Parts: sequence; structure tokens; C-alpha cells
Amino acid sequence: MEISGNIIQVLALQTGEGKNGQWKKQEFIIETEGTYPKKVCVAMWGDKINESLIKVGSSVTASVEVESREYNGRWYTDVKSWRLEGSSAGTAPAAAAPASAPAAATEIPTALEGEDDLPF
Repeated sequence: MEISGNIIQVLALQTGEGKNGQWKKQEFIIETEGTYPKKVCVAMWGDKINESLIKVGSSVTASVEVESREYNGRWYTDVKSWRLEGSSAGTAPAAAAPASAPAAATEIPTALEGEDDLPF
């Protein structure tokens, strides 16, 4: 799965020592583009952290996997990125998609114009 958007916040780098040696984790917030933008907290681990791309204002595409786990009767979800790419070329197709949406919305059959078939 891929998530594209702009990085709006970079959280502090976390490091620690585990049974397999030292680890580091970088989390950042991506805001998706479109009519209803979403904010997603994405984490990168270890050598996959690309510090040159993880900057506020960067337009990126993150290849992610989503995983949930249960702990003490509650569920927690992680969005882990295994690849991060700059998407300067990838923003043009996303900008073209909303332009075609209004054209489809104007194609209302004349028989339905003026009718209100909502149940409430």
C-alpha cells in the first residue's frame, strides 16, 4: 500500500538498545491530498530512515504496511514504512484527478433534476 502527501510534522528520533542491538525509529505525519485530506502517522525503522526526505514540507510517497495488535484488551495499529520516495513528479497526476471529477458531477440526467428522493 502507498500513501502520498506532504510531511507536515517530524517527531523526535527515538533510539534504544534491545536484545538484537541498537535500534532507531523515526515517526512523521503525512497529510494526504484531495478534497478530504487525512493525517497519517508513519514510522520508519533502522537503516530505512531517509533523513534527506523526512523534512517538513516534503512531498513524498511512502510504501507502508499496516498492522494491528492486541495488548490488555485494547487494539493498537502501526503504519510502518519500508520505502520513502520524493514524489515531485507524482503530484501532477493527483492534481489532474480532481479536475475531471466536476465534469462527471455535471452529467445529471434531466429526468432527475429537481427531484428530491432523499428519505429524510
